Amino acid sequence: MNNWMGMKDKVVIVTGGSQGIGNHVVQTLRELGANVVVADLAENPDYEMDKNITFVKCDVTNKENVEAMVSDVIKKYGKIDALFNNAGVNRPRLLVDFYGKKPEYEFTEQDYDFLMNVNVKGVFFVTQAVVRHMVKAKAGVIVNMSSEAGMQGSIGQSIYAATKGAVLAFTSSWAKELGPYNIRVVGIAPSINERTAMNNDETFKALAYARGQDSNNVSSDYTKVIPMGRPGKLDEVADLVCYLMSDRASYISGTTINISGAKSTR
Repeated sequence: MNNWMGMKDKVVIVTGGSQGIGNHVVQTLRELGANVVVADLAENPDYEMDKNITFVKCDVTNKENVEAMVSDVIKKYGKIDALFNNAGVNRPRLLVDFYGKKPEYEFTEQDYDFLMNVNVKGVFFVTQAVVRHMVKAKAGVIVNMSSEAGMQGSIGQSIYAATKGAVLAFTSSWAKELGPYNIRVVGIAPSINERTAMNNDETFKALAYARGQDSNNVSSDYTKVIPMGRPGKLDEVADLVCYLMSDRASYISGTTINISGAKSTR
C-alpha cells in the first residue's frame, strides 16, 4: 500500500461514486488505504467485497437523504476527513432550435431544473451537511467537480456550463469562509475524457445536433482540439482528486485546477 499521500484510514465521502470518474476515485482511495463512503442512487456490486467501502443510497437533491447519509457516516466513523462532490448530470440542448429540425433538443424548464438540482443544489446540500462536522473538527477537505465548460462556456451545453460555473463560485467562496477553520476547498475542471455513463451515445447525439456535426464525429479528432492529442484518462483525474485531498496539497485552497491536456488554459 502506498502511503505517500497519507490517506490511510481517512474517511472520504464520494458522491456519484458508483461509476465513471467517481468509481476511479473510489478505487484509488482504497489503494491508498482510505475508508470510502459511496453516496449514490446506483450500487456498484464490485464494492460489496470490500469492508472499507460503505454504500449509502442517497439522492443528493433530497436534503433529508443527504443529512441521513452524513449522520450515518458520523455514527460509523466519528469523522469525515474529505468530500468529493462528484455527482453530476449533463443534458446537451440548444437555447433555441435555430435549425428547426429537432425541437426535442431545445432546452425546457424540466431540463433546467434537472441540471440545476443535481449539479448545484446537490453540491450545496452535501457540502453544508458535511461542513457542520468539519467545522467542529477544525479540519477537512472539499473537492468540487467543475468542468472546462464552466470556465469557458460550451456550445450546446449552456445550462450545464452555468451549473459548473456555479460550482466554481462555490469553491472560491467557501474556501474564503472556511479557511479559518482549517478546511480547504478546491475544484477540478476536466475537459474531454474517456467515455463515461454521463458521456453516452445519446449525449453525443444531442451535442452533435447542437453543434451541427456528425454524431459519429463529435470531438473525435483529438489532435485538433487537445494539444496533447488524446482524451484524459479517468485514472489521471482520480490521481489529481486524491492528491488534492491529501496533506501534500495542504496549502492549496480556493482554486480550480484544469486537467485538460492544455485544451483549456484559463
